[in-house]
Amino acid sequence: MKKLVVNQDNCIACGMCVSIDEEHFQFDDNMLSHAISQDNIESESVQNAIDSCPTGAIKIEECNGECENCKEGV
Repeated sequence: MKKLVVNQDNCIACGMCVSIDEEHFQFDDNMLSHAISQDNIESESVQNAIDSCPTGAIKIEECNGECENCKEGV
């Protein structure tokens, strides 16, 4: 299973991903980006958000169902 992941340790809250793809990204209470949807993560808009991230904080990773995002349901 593939998962869309934002490494919040690397996120600088520039907002590029949120402005490019509101379907998949939004700011949390700390004003850092996080993934809000795992649907259609191989879309062009997700790839544009990944490519636009200045710190490389956004990735699509393989997940075995044991990762933190899987446990949280995101």
